[in-house]
Amino acid sequence: MNRSILICDDEKNIRNGLALAMELEGFETLEAEDGKVAWDLVNKKSVDLVITDLRMPNMSGEELLKRINSAYPRMPVIILTGHGTIETAVDAMRSGAIDFFTKPVDLDRLTLVVKKALSNNDLFAEHERLKEEVAQLKARNRYDRIIGKSQKMVELMDTVSQVAPTKASVLITGESGVGKELVADAIHELSNRNKGPLIKVHCAALSSSLLESELFGHEKGSFTGAVKEKRGRFELADGGTIFLDEIGEIDAATQVKLLRVLQEKEFERVGGEKPISVDVRIVCATNRDLLKEIEKGNFREDLYYRLNVVHLEVSPLRERKDDIPLLMTSFLTQFSKENNRMIEGFSPQAKRALLSYDWPGNIRELRNCIESAVVLARGSVIEYDDLPPSVTKTENVQNLSLDVGITLAEAEKQLIISTLAQCGGNKTKAAEVLGIGRKTLHRKVQEYHIDQA
Repeated sequence: MNRSILICDDEKNIRNGLALAMELEGFETLEAEDGKVAWDLVNKKSVDLVITDLRMPNMSGEELLKRINSAYPRMPVIILTGHGTIETAVDAMRSGAIDFFTKPVDLDRLTLVVKKALSNNDLFAEHERLKEEVAQLKARNRYDRIIGKSQKMVELMDTVSQVAPTKASVLITGESGVGKELVADAIHELSNRNKGPLIKVHCAALSSSLLESELFGHEKGSFTGAVKEKRGRFELADGGTIFLDEIGEIDAATQVKLLRVLQEKEFERVGGEKPISVDVRIVCATNRDLLKEIEKGNFREDLYYRLNVVHLEVSPLRERKDDIPLLMTSFLTQFSKENNRMIEGFSPQAKRALLSYDWPGNIRELRNCIESAVVLARGSVIEYDDLPPSVTKTENVQNLSLDVGITLAEAEKQLIISTLAQCGGNKTKAAEVLGIGRKTLHRKVQEYHIDQA
């Protein structure tokens, strides 16, 4: 659908000239000789952007801008002004105009500003659409902290819903940063143990001696520093769920005690003799290949099969790129709110870079990237340059080699040919990349006899 631009100026020649220039760029146009006629058209017709003079009879450009900003705050307004009223135009910018132009108007620059303004509105609309999709997805899912519509995520959450109400031990595997802990949270929340505690232990963060005491507790005086009795995580998790993250890191002695808990539902504290019975569901996670660890003698095979009653594999982000736009939108909404920033979306180049990157750090890396971009963004849209170098340096960029000694015209021709090729022949997109108007590009294509077949 073509965009409609309203041009408001009491000078007919200026109106007609601007309308012709916009129509050559593929836009539909409406014309008004003063602010009152323009305001009526804004309310009656479909208008995407307004270009208005400041000094007009019946209703001024300032009053028209004020009314549009009040009734249609998303509608971009560009101000036209004579050299004597530049100060007034700057005031109009403070009142909400997106840009101003002195007469005679630079049509190439005006075209670029118009296209960018409409593109930003498209980005805002896309961001709002994705926010609605995220909200609908959360409403459909019984657990709303996991966001994803890819086939792999749908299948994973279906399995989680099926497994959660049972007593089965669950082993969650996947690369670092894919969201294994969130899956454990979902299992607990969707189980009939959700009124009980969910106790989490990050096994890799504790030494073997500390881990045993942390899991099973200790008696007073059982070792130096044990000045009082301590209940372990298994006791604290009684009636609920215990989540053992990085289970592949536990030592042989702790593996034996863990196996006993799974088999007998009881254990002794460190330095204790009295068996303690518990009703705990065990959910584990690891980014290691435990079968290989068994082959190396680092992990007990009997413990593995006790833990791996149900195996859930969380796919890396690069294998479910359909989920990236939803995650981008969710993180953008979250961090814009947290940092009091009005960020409305991602530029096409930034979005392309985010979608083409492989995300070795998975969701954790994406989350960090969006938070950083929100904080560093200089405008209302996250641009390519706002993204971390680790993301932007991997995007494919075509380089153009020019021989020293060729004419400036030949260099310009080669640049236009390469840019058109990179943009798939899209002249509007190529013109934006080159920083010129589409009409100028069309003229140069004809001038240099560039074959577009």
